[in-house]
Amino acid sequence: MNILLWHVHGSWTNAFVRGKHRYLIPVNAARDAWGRGRARTFDWPPTVEEKPLGAIRDADIAIVQRPEELALVPPGIPVVYVEHNTPKGDVPNTRHPLADRDGVLVVHVTHFNELFWDCGGTRTAVVEHGIVEPTARWTGELRRLAVVTNEPVRRGRVTGTDLYDRFTPVAPLDVFGIGTAGLNGDRITAYDDPPQHVMHADVARRGAYLHLCRWTSLGLSLIEAMRMGMPVIGLATTEAIEAVPPDAGVLSTQVSVLVEAARWLLDEPAAAKRLGDRARQVALTRYGLDRFLADWDRLLEEETCGSR
Repeated sequence: MNILLWHVHGSWTNAFVRGKHRYLIPVNAARDAWGRGRARTFDWPPTVEEKPLGAIRDADIAIVQRPEELALVPPGIPVVYVEHNTPKGDVPNTRHPLADRDGVLVVHVTHFNELFWDCGGTRTAVVEHGIVEPTARWTGELRRLAVVTNEPVRRGRVTGTDLYDRFTPVAPLDVFGIGTAGLNGDRITAYDDPPQHVMHADVARRGAYLHLCRWTSLGLSLIEAMRMGMPVIGLATTEAIEAVPPDAGVLSTQVSVLVEAARWLLDEPAAAKRLGDRARQVALTRYGLDRFLADWDRLLEEETCGSR
């Protein structure tokens, strides 16, 4: 199957393009948001081909991730819209941009997102995340806490950036991701946009992983940390409560509970390893790449067969 797909969400796309299909990625001279082409920080397979959008004429289906992409899909190609984000605005009454649309399927990446978005009469489905296996494994030799998030300065309360200072009395924080520059300060160190394999190796050396997002879809970095065998600590919000069972990490809406959990896990390596081992088992079972790709294969086959 030939799949038209814009390069938008790097980690999700990194898993999606590991399937058995041919993936056609628009590219332009600027390599901007509408023509980024192949990834440069992920090692994508040769079945991912970058072409100018006007040269892509043989797609069997289009995967759309932004409303503006709908107008760019060549006529006659079936469309699947992947919704990565939690709704904004008048929650829980937020109408999805594709609400009450015929001829399109909205696929949510979490059940929480499907529950909270109002899609009206538009067909919906859920395909939970799957991730490519990180090569790093948790060692935890550094008494430091790791955070992985994009745009923590710009997004502020959404990503829980305002909570960082609550944890620094326990241990220094190392924050990895795009748009982290400017966070450097007393006991907070930013690592802006490192290559993924370098980031995984560095994160795995920290004593525990912090997931402080108040209102965001399930972060793939949380699943990756679990997959590496890290003990995780996070806010009990959105889909995190489904992803992290009680014996695989510490979740709470009380920040003071999470601060004490960080202290406990850094002071008790055996307890940290026990939670990390269970977290890895959960991530392998629920968020495996084979399950993710199989779910998508079934969905894509149904959509292309239905359009013939």
